[in-house]
Parts: sequence; structure tokens; C-alpha cells
Amino acid sequence: MSSRDSSVTAHSSSATPSPARRQRSATAARSLAVAVDIGGTFTDVTLQDPSSGRAWRAKTPSIPADPSQAFLTGVRLALEEAARESEEIGRVLHGTTVATNMILERKGASTALVTTAGFRHVLEIGRQDIPRRVNLYAWVKPKRPVPASRILEIRERIGAGGVVLEELDEASVDAAIAALRKLEVEAVAVCLLHAFANPAHERRVAERLRGALPGVAVTASTDVLPVVREYERSLATILNASVMPGIASYVGRLEERLADAKISAPLLLMQSNGGVAGARTIRRAPALTVLSGPAAGVVGARDIAATCGVRDIITVDIGGTSADIALIKGGEISLTQHGQIGEWPLSLPMVDMVTIGAGGGSIAKVTSGTLTVGPHSAGAAPGPACYGRGGSEATVTDAHVVLGHLPESLLAGRMTLDRSLAEAAIRNEIAEPLGLTVDEAARGMLAILDSNMVGATRVVSVERGHDPRDFTLVAFGGAGPLHGCSLAALLGIEKVLVPPAPGVLCAEGLLAADLKGEFSRTLAKSGEIDEENVEIVYAELEAEAKSWFEEEGVATADRREVRVALLRYHGQGGELAVRWAGDGASTEAEFSKAHSALYGFTLDAPIELVTLRIEASGRMPAPVREKLGRAGGARAVATRQVRFAGGPRDVEVFDRETFGAGDRFAGPALVTQLDATTLVPPGWRGEVHASGALLLRRE
Repeated sequence: MSSRDSSVTAHSSSATPSPARRQRSATAARSLAVAVDIGGTFTDVTLQDPSSGRAWRAKTPSIPADPSQAFLTGVRLALEEAARESEEIGRVLHGTTVATNMILERKGASTALVTTAGFRHVLEIGRQDIPRRVNLYAWVKPKRPVPASRILEIRERIGAGGVVLEELDEASVDAAIAALRKLEVEAVAVCLLHAFANPAHERRVAERLRGALPGVAVTASTDVLPVVREYERSLATILNASVMPGIASYVGRLEERLADAKISAPLLLMQSNGGVAGARTIRRAPALTVLSGPAAGVVGARDIAATCGVRDIITVDIGGTSADIALIKGGEISLTQHGQIGEWPLSLPMVDMVTIGAGGGSIAKVTSGTLTVGPHSAGAAPGPACYGRGGSEATVTDAHVVLGHLPESLLAGRMTLDRSLAEAAIRNEIAEPLGLTVDEAARGMLAILDSNMVGATRVVSVERGHDPRDFTLVAFGGAGPLHGCSLAALLGIEKVLVPPAPGVLCAEGLLAADLKGEFSRTLAKSGEIDEENVEIVYAELEAEAKSWFEEEGVATADRREVRVALLRYHGQGGELAVRWAGDGASTEAEFSKAHSALYGFTLDAPIELVTLRIEASGRMPAPVREKLGRAGGARAVATRQVRFAGGPRDVEVFDRETFGAGDRFAGPALVTQLDATTLVPPGWRGEVHASGALLLRRE
């Protein structure tokens, strides 16, 4: 059951501050912080007062036509619940799917590409590989985001080493400008050959286009992804350009609404890399936000796990449509530059996670005698059959309702679930075609969904050289706590952690995020490490980071920089990122260790340094986590029949609001709260941590 499928709600919780993990300024301590995560169905809001440790949460329907309306409605609801004024807000944090949806739905601006003469068909050629799970003979190359008719060539040439081989021909730039005027495009991406090694020509072309085409968004690849590989660099620049007008309009509209609401606090938006950045940065590179919401959830999961003394976790965020799965080792969120958005590779730094179509609204179907679940979802309209909104297809939420995993009503009685409609949908669509009982069909649906998520979890764990049994599973999202224990059992994981507010953790994760930026440069020539040249490049990247820190207003004491190197064996097609260890030999040793962990072997071959990167972060005020007082023991508020595989059993139902620190209970049990329901199967025991998190362990 997705927590986003509900009526407007608001909820508050009292908390006492735990020791801060970072220094907070006096101004920040006096100001309210508000975090807003806009999903496809509902907008989640968390308002927090760091000085008192109190938090208020609200939910309101999203408005796809203008998400900024739902943003302000949610903030207003939280302020009303807290009886506070908008002028008291000192920090506004935002996770958004606006850029993601524009790319996935192909609703971005009409975009053209300007490139070096002779390279017009880089996009069409693409790469030789095809998606992993498609039929080799049936796969059809997806339509390119920019057709050849909108790709213009200019005469210039820079070599791989950054040397100018052919000067920029200004006449060809004039011709491109004239052609762009006729095309009447809204955005232009400029991606010239080897611009990462020498950006002079590309910057000149972008400057001329901006001057000649007022009102047209112009993006240069050196401002988005100044690294090697023309296809990936071109795609990233094009996708960034296509969403730039829409994001600029959205952010501008949002800032106007904030001003009208008398909120003068700076607006910070979540990026795919797990950090936030100011509106100016996002306007310039909006593609940085494509995994905004899921990344915030991973940050929030890491923060609450750290509060419980847990540093090695696998995060499972299950909403209404999809499940996002990531792995954190030693408290460090892994980043990848091999991400994907829809059909396109996107090589911008982003949290290393896997997303599959598995959620509360996932539709089950029987095709040629085979039961499948997902990736298609019933969404919010009409939604699962049990919602009573006209849906007739069997969904995962319907299966949970039939088996007794969910109560008759949710969200403090504001939403009623119709069990008879759920049973009818599963009987008609699944049970009768397969010759099963309704209960057997429902359990089969959940088993398939869990199996799909096990496969995705292995991608971020086993395929990365990690044993999932060494980790704690953190289950969140509206449906995550329903599947956490069953998924953990399939993976051999002994411990499950359910955050205090699992259904709105993506919003709460914003409060735990630091400012973050990446500054990369591919070396003019890959090969043996030249430490003198490395220091020169790092110094230039650190200068870029310093300018970014100043633009974002980060105090010197709050600045942090990490040097990262991307290396490969000679002849390999991809690189591994490791921390720069101070010298070439030590960094090569780190690369060998990482290669062995990931692939299980090392090679007797020269190691090449390809790209250098600075990961810059600015520390933000620490979130105040809920700290429960001790209570007299967990007491059930009701009993409910749950249909397990071994037969129906009456299980205790606990209201999470009544728990105190140290309370313990045994499964089978259900734990209900405003934004999610936790299923604790037989053989599991639960304990309430002082932070409010539930720690579930297998006996």
C-alpha cells in the first residue's frame, strides 16, 4: 500500500534533540526547516523545529499541471498543524520528479544539437551493447532524443590531447545560428569533439548562440559532463538542455509562490548524487535532479540507521509504482556514473541504485497460464480495486488486503479499504484462471513481487561483491514495511530496520542531506599516473569547487573536499572510481583492491588514470531525530486475523504511537501508523529504539 494514495493529512510528533553530529549555527537552530518531496500522486511535507526537536508531517495531493501549488499547500498544512508562521522558516528543501517526468514522458523542450563536422551521427550509432534483459533479435533501437534533422555541424577540430587541429570557423557558426532560427527550437545542446580536453571552441560557440538566440536555453557539455565518451556526453547535454526551460519556469514559479507566502528562506533542491544544491545550480544543470526523490530516501535511511548504530545497510523503498534499492557500506553512499533514465544512459554522478516496477499498485496478470506482477501499475486513478475508485485489476495492495495485512481503514480513518472488491479482483483475474483459491493467488502475487525485488537486491549487493547477509535491511516507503521481513528472509538477512516515519522518509531525508557538487575532468591523455600533472588538474578542479562554495554561501569551516580518481586496466572499456590516496602507487593499490572486490580478480596489466574528480560538500545543520521516552511495555490495541501459508492466525495489532523506547513484541504482529503498516511474521521479534525506529530480528 503506497503512503501516497491518501486524502490530505497532517501529523505531528514530539522529540528531544539527540547529540548533533555536526555544528549548527545559532541562526539555523532558531529557524524552522521544511522539506517537501513531490511524488506522482501525493506531496509529502516534514516541518521541523531544531530548537525544540518537534516535527510535523503533512500530505496533500500532487498537482501535475503545477507541482508548486501542492508544494505550498503542503507547507501551509504543516504550519497550521504546528501553529507557526511562515516567516519562521529558515530553510526550504525540495525533492522533485519534474525533470524525471519530462524526460520519461518526452515532454521536454524542442532541442537541437550542435557538434563537430563529421560527428552528426554519434547519437544514431550509439553503443554496440543492448539492454541486458531484451531479446537480441527482437530489440529495436529506441528513437533518439534529437533527430538528425536538428543536428547541426560546425567546422573545428580539437585533438584528444587538447591541441587545436583546426581553428573554429566562425562562418559555420553563423550558418548554424541561421538554421536554428528556422528550426525554432527552444533549447540547444553544444557538444564538440574532445571539448573536455580543451573547452575553448565549445565555450565560444555557446557564447555566440546565447547572444544570437535570446530566449533559447543553451547548454555546453563542459558545463554538464566534461569527461570522455562522445555518445554519453552528448546525451547528458541534450537531456539537460531539453529540461532546462521547464525547470527554470518551475523553479521561478516556486520562488514566486514562496515569496507570496512570506517565506524568504533559500530554496535548496535535492540532486541525484544525494546532496542538495541552490536554485541557481539547478537552473544551470537541471539533469542533476533526475533521481531527486529516491536519492533523498537513501540519505534518510542512512541517517536513521546511523542513529541506531548501524552503518552497513541495504535500503528498500517500495511505493505505489516502483521499488528503489541501494546498498550503503560503512555509512558511505555509493555513486555511479553509469546510471540510466528511461531508455537513455545518463553518466552524471548519481546514487548507485536499482529501480524496478514493483509497488503497491503493481498489477498482476495471467498470460498464457503464467502469473506476472508489474511493472505496470494501477497508479492513483483508478488505483487498486480495494480503493473503490473503479479499479478492477488485481494489485499487490489487493493481495495484502485479502490476506489481512492491512486494516479496514488507513490514515486515521480517512481512507477505507474494501476487502470484497479486492477478493473479487483477485478471484476473477488470477485465482480462477489458475485454478487456485483467492488466498493462494494472493500469496503467489506477493511471492513473485518479493522474488523480483530479490533479483534487484542482488544487483546492488552480490554483483558488486557484497554478501547481503552482512547487512541490515532498511524498509521504507508506503509498502516497504509490509515486505521487509519476507524479503530479508529470502536474502538470508537477520535484521530489518523500519524508520519512524517510513512513508515520508524521502521528505525527511532532505533534512539530512548536505550541499554537494562534483567537478570532473578527463585527462588529455590516459596512461601512467603523472603525479605532477595530477596536482595541477586537482588544483584547477578545487578552484571550481571554491567558486561553487562561494556561490552557495558555504562557510569555510563547513567545506569538505574529497579527491577521486577513475582508473582502468589498459584495454578496458570502463573505469572504477577510488579515492586518491595521495600518490600514484597507493591509488593504484586501492584500484586493485576495488577491482578484486567487484570482479573477483586482478590483471597483470598496466593501470591507466583516465579522469579526476573533486567531490565537494557543504555541511548543513543536523536533523533532530525523535527520541522516545520509556514506556511500560508494548500493548496491543486490537487483534486481527491474518491468513498465513500455514493457516489463519489471530495476530496482535500495535499502534506505533503508543510505543516507548525499549518496548519489545513478538511476531506474528501488525504495527500500524499514519503513513505505513509493518508486517512482522512468525519467527520475528521487534524492539523499539530510542530514535523511534523498529528493529526487527529473526529468532
